[in-house]
Parts: sequence; structure tokens; C-alpha cells
Amino acid sequence: MLTARIEKQLRDYPLMIDLTVNRGEVLVLLGTNGSGKSTVLNLLAGLLTPDKGEISLNGIPIFRSEEGISCPPEERNIGYVFQDYALFPHMTVFDNIAYGLKMRKVPKEIIENQIQATLHDLGISHVRNERVTNLSGGQRQRVALARALIIQPHLLLLDEPLTALDPQARDKIRIELREQLITSNQPSILVTHSIKDAQIIGDKVIMLEKGSVIWTGRPEELESGSGVPDLEPLKCECDEYRDFGAIAID
Repeated sequence: MLTARIEKQLRDYPLMIDLTVNRGEVLVLLGTNGSGKSTVLNLLAGLLTPDKGEISLNGIPIFRSEEGISCPPEERNIGYVFQDYALFPHMTVFDNIAYGLKMRKVPKEIIENQIQATLHDLGISHVRNERVTNLSGGQRQRVALARALIIQPHLLLLDEPLTALDPQARDKIRIELREQLITSNQPSILVTHSIKDAQIIGDKVIMLEKGSVIWTGRPEELESGSGVPDLEPLKCECDEYRDFGAIAID
């Protein structure tokens, strides 16, 4: 379980957010570019430091400004799937996924068994020995997710994980990603500017605008017209992205 109440003065506005994510639950941070969504992930991961507040994982504080507690990123056991996936291009699929386990000095036979099971669960066993540069967009997304999940994180963060895929690929991956996140049984936070991502993948949604929470609700409430802020800016961003040459899933 994640609980966080954090504040950070950014260049153009202050960011303030209060959130709770339970085990097996997916929180979607929804907002236009520049609303502070990715900054929230970086604050939780320890890549940025809040000005004040606190962050706790499973009841253990990993940041608490009043007591001077601030665990470094490597001690937080948080899985992070970046927008560009941040895979090592010179490594195979297996070695990319194994990287975190090797850093933790996990025995080779355990690494082999865990990765084989993860590859099977994500449907990418057949590309185990391929370099990631030879993979499709959808396969790279699965490898990035596998690398984040293999360390059995206490929290999983995903920053726009579907934007590198073409629309047809995203429709398929959304459903698969939802299933994978629920199966992992860890709290997950997904950042997106896509209303469809929020509706299909999320359990609850927080909308951000210039660092402030402007709406909190359930995915099915989006576009209902009952107290939901204007969604046109989000729709415009998604329309613009659909014109961009994206990567196919297979």
C-alpha cells in the first residue's frame, strides 16, 4: 500500500498531491503535457525530492520531511517503466530483465527460473535471446514491464507506457496491461493523457492541472458530464498524437 502527501515548488507552479493506492489497485494520473504527472512519479521514486510531506510504502516511511527521512531510489524497491522503456540496447531480452536481480546478487538458478516464468506470463519466451533493438514496440513494452516486475516491487510506476505504440496496438495492450498489473498484486500508478487508457486500465483517476488535483473519481465517470472538468484539451492531445508515426505491436 502506498500513501503519499507531497509538495514541490516547480518552475512555473507549485505541485501538491495527496494519494493512496492499495495492493492490486491501479491509480491513473491523467492530465495534459506539463501538468506535473511525471514529476509525481519521480518524487515517489526518489529521483526528485519533495520540499515537504511524506511517502510511505506498506506502512514504512521512505520520505518524511519533518524527520529528515529520504531513502535513495535504490532502497525503495520501486519498479519504474519509463516512456521510452529505457532498455539497454546492447543486451538481450534475458539480460535486460535479469539486470535488477543481478544487482541484488540473486543466485543464477533463481534468476533463470524467475525470468523464465515471467517471460511465459508475458508471452515473450520466444524472444528471450533477441537484442531489444530487434523487437517490436509491443514486445519492448513487455520487456520493460518484465524488468520492473521481476524485482517484486512494492510499487510499480508507469510513465506513458503506451505512447510508442500505434492505435491498433494500444487497444490490445491496454487490456493485457490491465490484467498484468492486477495479477502483480502491487499498487500501481500509470501516467497518461489518454482518457481511454484511464477508462480501461485504471481503478481510480486523479486529474492534474498545473500541479493541482482538479478531479478525483472512477474511470467510468469520465465523460459522464457530472462534475468532470473539460476534457477537450486531453482529446486534442490524443488526436495530435494519432497523426504521429508510431510503432506497431508485432
